[in-house]
Amino acid sequence: MSNKWVVVFGGAGFLGSNLCSSLLNSEKKVICIDNLYTGNLKNIEPFQDNKNFLYFNHDITEKWTTDLELESIYNLACPASPFHYQKNPIYTLKINFNGALNVLELAGRHNVPVFQASTSEIYGDPQEHPQVEKYWGNVNSIGIRSCYDEGKRVAETLFFDFHRENNVDIKVARIFNTYGPNMDVQDGRVVSNFIVQALKNNDITIYGDGTQTRSFCYVTDLIDGFIRLMNTNSSLHGPYNLGNPSEFTVKDLAEKIIKLTSSDSKIIYLPLPSDDPIRRKPDISKAAKDFNWSPTIDIEEGLLKTINYFNKIN
Repeated sequence: MSNKWVVVFGGAGFLGSNLCSSLLNSEKKVICIDNLYTGNLKNIEPFQDNKNFLYFNHDITEKWTTDLELESIYNLACPASPFHYQKNPIYTLKINFNGALNVLELAGRHNVPVFQASTSEIYGDPQEHPQVEKYWGNVNSIGIRSCYDEGKRVAETLFFDFHRENNVDIKVARIFNTYGPNMDVQDGRVVSNFIVQALKNNDITIYGDGTQTRSFCYVTDLIDGFIRLMNTNSSLHGPYNLGNPSEFTVKDLAEKIIKLTSSDSKIIYLPLPSDDPIRRKPDISKAAKDFNWSPTIDIEEGLLKTINYFNKIN
């Protein structure tokens, strides 16, 4: 085992805790940094007694330094659901710019590669389908989602400018809808909402008419993409779409979950929120070509695993 440490900002969150688990399982030494704004200590409890795991409660908008020798840095620190990022939009913007700059400067000081968890929200309500990385997007810069959408866009700008000016090895991934264990029950994401409502036999709430589409990637597939991208040579920076290209309507998803949970839930419809994208589907051919990545877990298998997780915690 190497004496170098992998730093995961946002490591107590949904994606971050799954990344920490995967890294530890591959015998990496992991430093988790999270101020628990949306992360949860329960997500990292299984690692707390592991001598190769360190946790620091720290806000990414403030500089963090260490004398430990680092191997790489992953930046996953940002609220990712509308409920959380709209709660304090200015803080969301600070996370995306000030936080990203702090992470980049840390990578520069230690001369290590740094990964940025970007998002499919880069594309806004896309006018091209499926979405390819060269598409510049269709984003409202002054809407209620803009703190996240434009925050992630400026973070990408910052990463690439920092790379050009300082020759830091960056890895940028645009994440499409992801689901699985350690999702927050209260975060308002569509998969967790539907599963919790179905398990309680409550009405399942669809915003809009349910014909809007999403592509859902199981979390272990996504984390495998993170690690494969981090392990690419220094000539590859992205951005790369990471997601499952299988496309479903939101209504299809609700019906699948009702069936898999044997629920008595009924579907009800509420108004569609402002700037909510109508279609989402990643073109992942670039990731497949450059680091041989594609998802392997289909929607039914992934949903069953996720339903089992929510059954255990409720």
